[in-house]
Amino acid sequence: MKFKLTEMTLKEVRDFGKVEVCVLPWGSCEPHNLHLPYGTDTLTVEKIAEISCKKANEKGGKVILLPTIPVGVNSNHFGFPLVLNFSPTTQLTILKDIIYSLEKSQIYKLVILNGHGGNEFKTFCRELFGKTRVYIFLIDWWNVRRDIVERVCEDKTGEHGHEEETSWALYLFPELVHLDWADEGKVNEPKLKGIKEGWVWIVRPWTLFTINSGYGNPKKANSEKGKVMIEGATDKIADFLVELSNVEIDEKFPY
Repeated sequence: MKFKLTEMTLKEVRDFGKVEVCVLPWGSCEPHNLHLPYGTDTLTVEKIAEISCKKANEKGGKVILLPTIPVGVNSNHFGFPLVLNFSPTTQLTILKDIIYSLEKSQIYKLVILNGHGGNEFKTFCRELFGKTRVYIFLIDWWNVRRDIVERVCEDKTGEHGHEEETSWALYLFPELVHLDWADEGKVNEPKLKGIKEGWVWIVRPWTLFTINSGYGNPKKANSEKGKVMIEGATDKIADFLVELSNVEIDEKFPY
C-alpha cells in the first residue's frame, strides 16, 4: 500500500484508512564541500523518511509521508552562490499552515524529521504548544544512532560534508557524489577563546569559518559505512512510528 502522499490518488488515500501519524521531512539547500550536492540534507532526509515510513507501515503502522520541505535556515551560508534560505519566522508560518491542514483532516500526530542542523524547531514546538490539537514530535535523524556513527566512522572531526555525511550520500544517492573533488574540510580557528572552547555560541559565518563550505575530512567515506548508519537509524525511527501510531490520545497523552 502506498504511503507517500505526493504519489497517492484520492482513492488510495481513502483506501488507506485512518491515518495515525504524518511525517514531515525538512531539509535545506546549501553547499557541502566541493563533492556533495546542494540538496544533500533534503535528499538524505527524504530517503530516511521514506525508508522509515515503509518499515513502519510494514510493521502495522498507519503512517503517511508528507512532501519534503527543501529549504531551511541558511543565512550563515550567504556568500556562497545560490544558497536558499528561509528565515525562522517563515519556517514557523509554514509549520503552522501544515498543522492547520492536518487538523482539518483530523490527524493529530506529527513527526518532524529534521535533516539540517540549522533548523531549530524546539522553540516552534513551544510556541505552538497548547494552541493546536496536533502533537509535534521532533527527530534530528542524525542523532538517532550516534553509537553506530562512533563505531563505523574513522574520522570523527567536523559536521558538514564530512566522512559521516558523505557515507550517507554514497549509500543513498551515489550518482550525485564526486568524492575525488572534495577538499579535506579544514576550518579556521576563531580568535576568541570562549568560542574555541565551545562555551560561547555564535552564528558562524560559513564563508569565513570554512574554505569550501566543508567541515571535516570526507576521504574515508564509503557506502558500506553509510548503509550501516542509515539502516540502524531507520530501524529505530520506524519502531517509534509504529509505537506512536498504536498509542491512543487521551487526557494524559503522551504520559
